Amino acid sequence: MAEPAERPRKAGHGEDSIYWDKSRNRYIGAASLGYTSNGKRNRIKVSGKTKTEVRRKLRERRKEIEAGVKTASTYTISEAVSDWLAQGLKGRELSSLATYRSLADCHITPDLGKAKLRELEADVLDVWLDARAGVLATQSLGMVHSILRRSIAHAQRRGKVLRNVAELVEVPEGRPGRPSKSLTLQQAENVLRTQKGSWIHAYVVLSLLVGIRTEEARPLTWEHVHTEATTEAPPHVDVWRSVRRGADTKTRKSRRSLAMPQQAAAVMAAHRAKQWREYRQQGREWTEHGLAFPNDDGELRSAQNVRRNLRKLLREAGFPQPDEWTTRELRTSFVSLLSDHGIPIEVIARVVGHSGSNTTERVYRKQLRPVITDGAEAMDNIFGGTAGESTASPPDSA
Repeated sequence: MAEPAERPRKAGHGEDSIYWDKSRNRYIGAASLGYTSNGKRNRIKVSGKTKTEVRRKLRERRKEIEAGVKTASTYTISEAVSDWLAQGLKGRELSSLATYRSLADCHITPDLGKAKLRELEADVLDVWLDARAGVLATQSLGMVHSILRRSIAHAQRRGKVLRNVAELVEVPEGRPGRPSKSLTLQQAENVLRTQKGSWIHAYVVLSLLVGIRTEEARPLTWEHVHTEATTEAPPHVDVWRSVRRGADTKTRKSRRSLAMPQQAAAVMAAHRAKQWREYRQQGREWTEHGLAFPNDDGELRSAQNVRRNLRKLLREAGFPQPDEWTTRELRTSFVSLLSDHGIPIEVIARVVGHSGSNTTERVYRKQLRPVITDGAEAMDNIFGGTAGESTASPPDSA
């Protein structure tokens, strides 16, 4: 930009001063805020490409000072996000923290990380969100925007910025999310025949034939698995816990008891007997309070570990692209297979714990007793003895 021909007017006493700095090729704005306690002159300076930009920045700096906000000129978006992740999410699940950090590292820091928080503008965010909409699904895009908005709000509460510019922009539609898949009947039969006798086979049988979530299956203990029929109830599993904080299910209404098909009961009984024998051989104590699907150390198995073992099973079952499948799709397959078998949608909703046929996975109905048997009866009809093994008597808990 060429140096302006006119000579700038000298600012009067108490006025803001704007002048051209040839060495920086920018306008400089200065404002006097009086004197500090030690007698030194207190001045603020800003810079910009135009006088209008400089005047705006001076006004904003004055507002910040009047509001008691002490924004550092070097405080960046990356620092704001890091502070929020470290201080603003206390008590959250480690998995949630990992998700937020991954999204921030992949989509916020590379593009906006070095930008000064005080200078961030809505137009910049609009351009950034439009670019991210081309690579992120709508839900993920909303989460990324939420991370930025909450990070700036966290900085606001600590007096590091005056306004939350992320609240001034609209989140565009992102790419369509990956639709969930369901196993066909033939695929399901192949899966139920694969790796019989392994823990992952038992896990798949329980998830596919009963329809519980992976977050409910991983913390399942043997005291909640009833493989023998009684005068009061058929074989069933009590879905009363999950890996969520507090070990409770997704909602209070998610607590329910579900009957197991005969083949699922047989597989779980055999799996328990095998685990009991292995524990005795290793000199370890087996109790009914122990996990049904623990890792090698007897601790809770991670979601990643389950997913990795499921994909190995699918590969062995002949799936051409096993890495495209996730554990939650065992539950969607459960619903799809019941629907294909002619089970009314109202019955399916009740079996999976939905309060109505249009409810997704947000609201569940509370039904501890009687045990819900519709899904188990249908699965016995669908698969017969595909997954079944010889029924083994459960080990004595003593």
